[in-house]
Amino acid sequence: MAAGTIRYWAAAKAAAGTAEEPYDAETLAQALDAARLRHPGELVRVLQRCSFLVDGDPVGTRGHETVRLAEGGTVEVLPPFAGG
Repeated sequence: MAAGTIRYWAAAKAAAGTAEEPYDAETLAQALDAARLRHPGELVRVLQRCSFLVDGDPVGTRGHETVRLAEGGTVEVLPPFAGG
């Protein structure tokens, strides 16, 4: 297992009730599943609309189970932003 940090932004931060928390997971899918268990309710709904960066790289349409997480890495959880 790799240990790192999940950072929540905007609506994801509000739904999680925290700006960041640790992960202990091999893949993005595992890290997000653990986050859903820790924060049932609104965060589960918000995550369905989010995009993700792993160590600064966009995940895009890749399956979350295929995105490996690195020791000391960072997952950024980005809900859709309005404005311009």
